[in-house]
Amino acid sequence: MTVTAYTLAVVLNLFVLFIGARFLLQPRPSAAGYGVPADPDGDASAYLTIKGLRDGTFGLLGLALLAFVGAEAEAWFMLCVALIPLFDTVIVLRHGGTKAVAFGIHFATAVVVLISAGLLFAV
Repeated sequence: MTVTAYTLAVVLNLFVLFIGARFLLQPRPSAAGYGVPADPDGDASAYLTIKGLRDGTFGLLGLALLAFVGAEAEAWFMLCVALIPLFDTVIVLRHGGTKAVAFGIHFATAVVVLISAGLLFAV
């Protein structure tokens, strides 16, 4: 179970880091993939950059906690960070995104992050 817990945590953190990098490098396609496209008539680049930096920072922080502090700290981090995809679910639904994206991407991500936290607490 230890290998599974650590592997899932590393994969999730790397994935969030990837999402952050994608928002910085390809902001408009990333916003569409998030479920709420950026307004083509407005300048949303600042907000998309913020999203990219937020996600990238969370990915790096998660990896640092796992590497330098341990499984329990990472588990608490994952437990707290699970709030982000839960609220992302609500944001997508409230701003015209599809239920498939809201629940299939964001809510499912929250569930996987919570599973990761549970596995890390069990280590």
